[in-house]
Order: sequence, then structure tokens, then C-alpha cells
Amino acid sequence: METDQQTNPEAVFPQMLTGAVSHLKDRLQRQYEHAYPGLGDIIRIVLDKEEARAWDLSPFPHLFLPDLVEAHIAELGLGSGGPKHDDELAQPGFGQIESHQLFPALCGS
Repeated sequence: METDQQTNPEAVFPQMLTGAVSHLKDRLQRQYEHAYPGLGDIIRIVLDKEEARAWDLSPFPHLFLPDLVEAHIAELGLGSGGPKHDDELAQPGFGQIESHQLFPALCGS
């Protein structure tokens, strides 16, 4: 069965990546503007500069962009009002296992 439009992954991936980076920049812009009201223009300049740097570092800039922006903002010495990052990958309750709980062990016998 053929479809009317066949999707070429090599053409779609760059568009998806560019969209993801743009979405990330928007989110970082909002977070930093919330943390540093009135500095939207400076934050936008930092984001643009660090996005270009992230693209130079890797074909996956979204992996580096948040850390690059955070380091750049820290260099500006704006204080400790930076955005609070929630660890989106952390499992809720993980690491809060009480020591008296027993866990079955897998063994070959």
C-alpha cells in the first residue's frame, strides 16, 4: 500500500530539530524573564548568541543550550535569581525507598 505522500526522514528531522530548539528558546526566554524582569532584550541576545554556539558544538544544540545560557547569565552577574530547573527526567518518589523494604533478588538457582 502506497501513501500519497512519502515522508523522507532525512528531510523531516532537521525541521523537527529546528522546531524543538525554537520551542526550547521560547521556554528559556520565559523562565529567565520571570527570574529577571525587565531584562528581556538582554536575555534574547544571550539566547541567540548561545544558540549559535550550541549549533557549532553539536548537531543536537538543544542538549547544550540550557547550560550555555545559564553559564552566560551567571557571567553577567545578575544575582542568584535564575530560574529553578525541575528535573523532568526524575521519577517521582525515586530515591525515597525506605531501608526496611525488601526487594526480591534474581538468581539462577
